Amino acid sequence: MAYGPPPSPGYGHQAGWQQPPMGNAPTPGHHGPVSHDDKNWALMAYLGQFLVGAIAPVVVFFGKGRSGFVRRHAAQGLNMGIAAMAVWFAGGLLSLAVEAFIWVPLAFTAVVMFYLVYAARAANRGEFRKVPPVVAWPLLKAR
Repeated sequence: MAYGPPPSPGYGHQAGWQQPPMGNAPTPGHHGPVSHDDKNWALMAYLGQFLVGAIAPVVVFFGKGRSGFVRRHAAQGLNMGIAAMAVWFAGGLLSLAVEAFIWVPLAFTAVVMFYLVYAARAANRGEFRKVPPVVAWPLLKAR
């Protein structure tokens, strides 16, 4: 009993589905391959802020910022950290006058935490997602 010619290789042929080739293909918004090491350091620029605040993106920016991918993520993470510290400082001073102002830095922190996770997930996938300028003040640029 003959079954015919073997199926042609490709995506989704009769014998089974094959995944697209994985590799270090360039991602949108980035020129060149992204290594696993670069992804990890870019991820730490965001997730490290949950442990040590704005110190984490500073370490990544100056320590491992040779890669453009890592440098962009570290700059954005540092901008988010600087914005959070400034809002907490101003909100703390304003809350001395009016106690209701303590909710401003708390709400801003919740928004920053959301965008830290949002940007960290993109960094882990080898992508770059721009955070709104309200959350990451564009103070530091990544050449």
